[in-house]
Amino acid sequence: MNYKIKLDKEKCIGCGSCAAVCPEVFKVGDDGKAEVLVEKVEKLGCAKTAEETCPAEAISVEPEK
Repeated sequence: MNYKIKLDKEKCIGCGSCAAVCPEVFKVGDDGKAEVLVEKVEKLGCAKTAEETCPAEAISVEPEK
């Protein structure tokens, strides 16, 4: 199953927790906010961890339809 990663930049506070736990999917951009490097993943893995650790709840990982 594939999963789609969504980031709400309006909610992002730029703490970098997503990039710290999942650097292959997220990075902190030049604007200080998170950026998604890979929009789809086959396994939840660290993308789900990033979703769970985001204090601003700006990340969602959902099954692709």
